[in-house]
Amino acid sequence: MKHLFKALASFQQEVPVVHKATQGYGYSYADLPKIFEVINPLLQKHGLGFTQLINTNEERHYLVTILFHVESGESLESSTLIPYVQLKGMNDFQSFGSGVTYFRRYALSSALGLVTDKDTDAGGEQVKVEKHEPKQKKNKIDDVRFSKAIEAIKNGEYDIDQLIEKFDLDASQLATITKL
Repeated sequence: MKHLFKALASFQQEVPVVHKATQGYGYSYADLPKIFEVINPLLQKHGLGFTQLINTNEERHYLVTILFHVESGESLESSTLIPYVQLKGMNDFQSFGSGVTYFRRYALSSALGLVTDKDTDAGGEQVKVEKHEPKQKKNKIDDVRFSKAIEAIKNGEYDIDQLIEKFDLDASQLATITKL
């Protein structure tokens, strides 16, 4: 896979930060057309391509992202579960399509090593943690409190990242926030 890795490394050295240009409920993000606008010329220049397929296994849907080197045929593959959620005001097909689009954006960004947002992961104070020390367990959030948190996010009073950090969200709750 030396050809693929060499081309990917060259691509990553040249690709700029993809700026967030689309507005959501109290946040912004880089949408697929913006990402494609930035990456497609550079993928071509470095002999790279990708495809994203939807596979179904035991009534679960997966997004399969395949990054490939055109000349050598070398490829990398990543598979991501697309959780089922019903979004308010959308039928099943619209909800599923929204989930596919969301996961396409993040799976592709991850596979290519794109930077599409400000990195705030290291912004807090570092605390030494022993390897054998278990992570602190997060509390579950009930449906009423979760609904209030969603409204606060939509009103710009609360942040999705805060919700994820503070609570152990179930698959349905995670799917709901991915649609915001």
